[in-house]
Amino acid sequence: MKINPGKSKAIRFTIAQVKNPLGYSLGNQKIPEANSHKYLKISLRSDLNWVDQANYTVQKAWKALYFLMCALKKGNRNTKSLAYTSLVCLIREYGSACWDICTERQINALDQVQKKAAQFTNHTEDSDWKTFAHHRMIAHLYTLFKAYSGERAWKAICDMLRRPKYLSRADHVWKIRGRKQRTDIRKYSFVNRTIMNCNQLPAEALGTFPCKPKIFRNRVRKAIINEVK
Repeated sequence: MKINPGKSKAIRFTIAQVKNPLGYSLGNQKIPEANSHKYLKISLRSDLNWVDQANYTVQKAWKALYFLMCALKKGNRNTKSLAYTSLVCLIREYGSACWDICTERQINALDQVQKKAAQFTNHTEDSDWKTFAHHRMIAHLYTLFKAYSGERAWKAICDMLRRPKYLSRADHVWKIRGRKQRTDIRKYSFVNRTIMNCNQLPAEALGTFPCKPKIFRNRVRKAIINEVK
């Protein structure tokens, strides 16, 4: 494996104010330090904030939506809906299992894209499309299930999961112990937020455990839809 130092960046992930430089080097070339950098099209920031990724996703989704609006002016409803779900939704939901947003401003910015697409397709802002929060919750639960079932790629997260010390009558047997956090970045992180959502699932959503990931995803999708109804 060859590493190009010119395309590499050194990032220190912490919320503390650290003034000492990292000073990493590869061979005789020093790797520059950065506060943010893209990895697999996901913007990573040193302060563990996803504002850059949210802004980038919103801008890219708007560009794709305006392109569809210009190209499909005379298209029918089914064509517009298929184009939106095939192109714009993929941009909006790319990597949503690993990055998360918690501020109302960022959530509304992503929802505005869908409202504009619904107005273009159905001539109204109301539609039967599932919101971005709905798809993101399913992706988070699906990813946490992989970690909880012991998949090798998610071993680092699996080692952090603990069984609770007690179970109430309303809890299912696969409940995960919650983790208390003092900062919003840790409180609204993927693991901590998804643990709360997983513990609120009905026992029917888990069913026989362990099971295949696709079966679990279908159960969670049905449970969330029934809860919304």
